[in-house]
Amino acid sequence: MKYGSKVLLSKAMLNKIIYKEKMGHSHGTNTPLDWIRIVISLFLVTFSVIVVLALISTGNTQIARDLHPVAAGIILWTLIIWMSMVEGGQCSMVGLPPVDRELYRESHPITYKIAGWGHKGDNLDRYLMGRQFMVIFINFTIGLCGAPIDASVPVLGLPQWVINIFLGSGIAMVLQNVIIGQLTSQVNASHCMLDYINTHFMTFTYWVAAGIEVTGVMHTSYLIRMMAYWAAGKPVESNEPPKTGAVLAFYWGRILFSVAILGFALAVTIDALFRGQTTIWDGVPNAVGLVLFFVLMSCVGLLEGMQIAFFTVAKLPKSERGESSLALKTCHCLFKNGGKNLPGFMCGRQMTVTLCFFVIARVTTINVEIGVDDNIFGVSDWVQTMFNLGFMGALTTTILGSIAWQLVASSFPIAFLSNPIVYIFLQAALFLEATGICAAAWFFALIQKKIMGYQHDEVYIGTPEERIAKDHGDDMGAQAHLDIGTNVLAPGINDGLGFDMGWAEGDYTDRRVRILNNIAELRQQITLCVTDEEKDAFQMALKLEVQQLERCNKEQEQSVRNLTADLKLDETV
Repeated sequence: MKYGSKVLLSKAMLNKIIYKEKMGHSHGTNTPLDWIRIVISLFLVTFSVIVVLALISTGNTQIARDLHPVAAGIILWTLIIWMSMVEGGQCSMVGLPPVDRELYRESHPITYKIAGWGHKGDNLDRYLMGRQFMVIFINFTIGLCGAPIDASVPVLGLPQWVINIFLGSGIAMVLQNVIIGQLTSQVNASHCMLDYINTHFMTFTYWVAAGIEVTGVMHTSYLIRMMAYWAAGKPVESNEPPKTGAVLAFYWGRILFSVAILGFALAVTIDALFRGQTTIWDGVPNAVGLVLFFVLMSCVGLLEGMQIAFFTVAKLPKSERGESSLALKTCHCLFKNGGKNLPGFMCGRQMTVTLCFFVIARVTTINVEIGVDDNIFGVSDWVQTMFNLGFMGALTTTILGSIAWQLVASSFPIAFLSNPIVYIFLQAALFLEATGICAAAWFFALIQKKIMGYQHDEVYIGTPEERIAKDHGDDMGAQAHLDIGTNVLAPGINDGLGFDMGWAEGDYTDRRVRILNNIAELRQQITLCVTDEEKDAFQMALKLEVQQLERCNKEQEQSVRNLTADLKLDETV
């Protein structure tokens, strides 16, 4: 069946009625407690935005001092807005490969073109590689715009302890960047992938990320991937034929170039730390700064690897999750309560990682006054100016503090989860999310969705069951070998992703109650219908809910069989 604009329009009208019944409320805004958390979070993020802008107006940040406070403010908010596209765009780019592009050729022409470029061969891996550097470099630059040079300088007449908490520690920067620039976009892009990137803003973002990868500065990551896969005894998967001739030579040439650049960047950063020529806080010994740099990179790496390991084991049946008691304990904590702790971890992790990025930027950003101080390694002034922009720290952190750990975690997920520090970090991230400090992201997401007119993807392309019925079933193997990037699941989208949440206590009961409530409500709506079109729409929704109920019952039956088989196996052992 060919999907034309008229077919898509009628399908959109039908599914819009269905989804108003199925998704009439948003996670995170359901209860009075949710709204109390949102109000508190809104106050904190609003206060953070105000104090950061006030700080910039005093000229007490690096870019405000070197350029102009107005320029620093414009650059900061331009980058936060761009970050929202970088983060939301990744959700769409990673989530759309299984979906047949022809389903949205006419309804979302820009998304269709971007997916055509990004999902061809290994281009998605290339995009994610370049995007990872973009995220860290944007965070570094935001830090240069909004982090104080001297935290003792008065701001808005606030008490010094307030300045120390919000500005000195970087909490204000983290709150405005994570809530406004990252989580808000991720909440909407996780459900509205088609609408979110149907803009040339994403076209520009995609080609910047792809261009960064083409330069070869990140190609050390491919060498690390080969080593990790070799150690795991797994072949390096690719959607392209083996490289030969000039293509192979160019590929390895860029790997050698990247290794040299990484070594030089690390040497420059360490030399600057030893000489005390970074933006690290006054009074911190140079040796302590160097140790702090590697400790924070390890923390970032652990959190980056954890998300990859969690998403990897989420697709494994319980029987294949190893025998390590600590790894099983971590999995149980992560996937209990219907898998709600997984997105909770991702939220808390986002806060922690971003804070680490800002601190690393403060520790490693080189601060050599051109024409006054000696340039590092005697380089020319223009090269030293590039060093001062934070490229060296961003490159080192991207490869050694992010991508390398993701690749190792992808190759050895169970061993990674057997690390006791992983369990401690998981609990810390869940606690941070439970405080509700990021709850304002749900409110901002509702506003963004309303203003931009975003619709759930099912409005345009139907549910997975509908796509199968139309011979356009999803290719669930399209995402099988992705092991780079920041994965974010908004709560409530676990269904249909192939995650084994069925063994979680209470999951089937909760799902069945929810489906039965929907069925009862839809039957009531059918009796109130005035037109045949409305009645047909609600009957279609009722049919889909009945299918979901049947699916839930079958999954529970299979889960019980698996559990029984595991118990019998344990008895024989």
